[in-house]
Amino acid sequence: MSILREKVERFYREIWDDRDRSVIPELLHPNVVFRGSLGDERHGFDEFMDYVDSVHNSLANYRCVIDDLVVEAPKAFARMTFVGDHVNEFRGFPATGQQVQWRGAALFIFEAEKIREIWVLGDLINLDNQLMRKEP
Repeated sequence: MSILREKVERFYREIWDDRDRSVIPELLHPNVVFRGSLGDERHGFDEFMDYVDSVHNSLANYRCVIDDLVVEAPKAFARMTFVGDHVNEFRGFPATGQQVQWRGAALFIFEAEKIREIWVLGDLINLDNQLMRKEP
């Protein structure tokens, strides 16, 4: 397994799914730039983790599932499924208590074997349609 593939897998498993801040300096470049579908561009460790925390605060049991992962150094591309339970206001929608799931894609750019940039595009129309739902 390539080191870049391992780092992308750990990025989702350890940082996103487990919210383990201790691995951030090991996986992310100190000047990381994160452009997520759900919010503004974030710079550095603290701003990135604020984004992670905001998603987890709205979506309990939030998980990122890697459906496909292609690595061609210094880049990696992941096709994703994102899933969580809508327990607090999210994207302007009050909590529904329902599970939401949407697809997305992420481009990772590495520098010195650390993640330097992340660009994520998600299917927000599908997500918003689910957030408007009041009943299962």
